[in-house]
Amino acid sequence: MPDTAAAFRPDATTIRQDWPALARHLAAHGHAFAPEPAPKQFAGGFGNLNYLVTIDGELWVLRRPPLGPIPPGANDMAREYKVLSALASAFPLAPKALHFSADTTVLGAPFLILEYRPGLVIRELLPTILDSKIVGPKLSRMLVEIFATLHAIDPNSIGLGQFGKPDGFLSRAVDGWAKRAEIAGDGEISAAGKAVIDWLRAAPVPKGCVTLLHNDFKLDNVILDPATLSPVAVVDWDMGSRGDPLFDIATMLSYWTEATDPPCMHEVRQMPSAMPGFMTRAELIETYARLSGRDVSQFRFHRILTMFKTSIVYLQLGAQFRRGATNDPRFARFTQLGSDLLDFTHDIVQGRAA
Repeated sequence: MPDTAAAFRPDATTIRQDWPALARHLAAHGHAFAPEPAPKQFAGGFGNLNYLVTIDGELWVLRRPPLGPIPPGANDMAREYKVLSALASAFPLAPKALHFSADTTVLGAPFLILEYRPGLVIRELLPTILDSKIVGPKLSRMLVEIFATLHAIDPNSIGLGQFGKPDGFLSRAVDGWAKRAEIAGDGEISAAGKAVIDWLRAAPVPKGCVTLLHNDFKLDNVILDPATLSPVAVVDWDMGSRGDPLFDIATMLSYWTEATDPPCMHEVRQMPSAMPGFMTRAELIETYARLSGRDVSQFRFHRILTMFKTSIVYLQLGAQFRRGATNDPRFARFTQLGSDLLDFTHDIVQGRAA
């Protein structure tokens, strides 16, 4: 991420950590934590808390889960450490992991320290100096190429052949996200949500191949060279797994807004994909099929499942705000946004949207 003021949260909104406790912990493991310059919390994102810290005279990134209760399987620092420790040898875009601790007495939660790779992070808006008609096609293809490269890695070759639970991956995802929907809604699920769940449980489950998955891949999880826009790192691997690769690309497309999408998709504001020059969702999946050689004929199931998942993610974030786990004002609107996204997902089920 670029080392500029815009990349970090202001001191007033920074979530403080117990830096002396971290220093003591790292000293016991042979590392020297420097309190100056003071750690800075990265801006952006709604999940894990990320800080730029100085350890052993070098800059590193400390990652820990958000405050409050964590949904099952989410924000898993141990999982991220396992993935990065194995993946760095075969996937140069994976940052190296320095240290993991499951000791919650240090910072109140497990945490991970990994390699810092500075660069440009593009979120909902393109930098004003970039023309979307020129960079949109390049960025779109780059993302698909990263998917194709990651999904081509043999998990057995890097010691991840037994990682995750790929058998029944999609069926478990349906049941797991249905359960999260109920929890996020305080025991209630909307009519649209129930209809989507019923469709997913009744539809034939695609029998795809098994590859490594990032599970939260999108443009702002790619750090770019500011001069060339070439990727220098892919970050946020805490949901990494093995499973159907089409689920991976469908997850990104659940955030991929097009100009003609309903207002709720534009409110997601994850990527500038609705600007001229960026591929459409259909063009992205067609490009992936061509580069990877994979059959995408059953992609509609993955599309509906991951749109359902994204809807529930926003409902979960809204629940955090309602329950007082965060006072971030961005979260105040998320219960309604999650509900609107569920309605859009139901429209996809009914064939009124794609």
